[in-house]
Amino acid sequence: MPALIHIAIDAMSGDGGPSVCVPASLAAARAFPDIRFTLIGRAEELERHLEAATRKQAPRPGNLELAFAQEVVAMSDHPREALRRKKDSSMRRALELVKSGSASACVSAGNTGALMAMAHFVLKMLPGVERPAIVSMIPSRSGYTTMLDLGANATCTPLQLYQFAVMGSVLCADIHAAHPRPRVGLLNIGEEEIKGNEVVKGAHDLIGASDLNYAGFVEGHDIFSGKVDVVVTDGFTGNVALKTMEGAAHLIADALREEMTRNAFRKLGALAASPALQALKTRLDPRRYNGATMVGLNGIVIKSHGGADLFGFQRAIEVAVLESRNGVPAQITQRLAAVSQRTGS
Repeated sequence: MPALIHIAIDAMSGDGGPSVCVPASLAAARAFPDIRFTLIGRAEELERHLEAATRKQAPRPGNLELAFAQEVVAMSDHPREALRRKKDSSMRRALELVKSGSASACVSAGNTGALMAMAHFVLKMLPGVERPAIVSMIPSRSGYTTMLDLGANATCTPLQLYQFAVMGSVLCADIHAAHPRPRVGLLNIGEEEIKGNEVVKGAHDLIGASDLNYAGFVEGHDIFSGKVDVVVTDGFTGNVALKTMEGAAHLIADALREEMTRNAFRKLGALAASPALQALKTRLDPRRYNGATMVGLNGIVIKSHGGADLFGFQRAIEVAVLESRNGVPAQITQRLAAVSQRTGS
């Protein structure tokens, strides 16, 4: 009989802290009665928010537990200082549960730099992986595109980009049942082979020589076009692209709201179009895509957006459950080992 999946949750993390993490975890525990969940944080705060969340609902489910930590990693903490000085933080305790094998995955909405530094220190890297990468889903015409790296590594070597392609392909195949061999694209300033710097060209050669379903270079608009299922880039470019997408989405939403409420006739038109507008809002709702994977680590670590609400944080927990059920780190290790064996590296 397989071991019970166990998800460790940094309940003090994010802008809302326990006020968001506790009710979201309760909802997840009720949705997944076969999964064990542990909320980690300051005892008094966890108990208070748990009591408030269960007062008007069913009692606390039996698969939700509490564990206590005295310290909290703040958003303003420097990653190095958080690693050195906050060993009794909720973030560190959650990661240590994954390291010990007690937990299958850790979920946190905390300081990204501190989480990456702690996870790298506590869990170490998978065999054959040089650097971790942050990977998330971006809405596209075909559903969504898996994209990495989104900020963990400002600069990368061709080999690291190749490793990102392997990890992204495994992760995408694991989540997209319809894509057993995801199409992989390498982000560049053009599709022609003569374009790009030496790092991108070197990665192009490595990925092209592999057995990945490589589609070649892709441009920024292809992140949304559905041409590929996985987009690979370095963390500097990926993070700039991600923040640009977020800014563009806010601009479009604000402009649409302004134009559709400009006068009575437009308000009437907006009322008539409300079903389509609501469907569009649901389709592009960023909360549905919350939960970025810190892939390449020797354990599953899911980073929620710091400003996530209850729905968004629950989505991040669901990503942790999905990856735990499918054993993503083991699949990545097997894939990289198979590649090394074929190439003799």
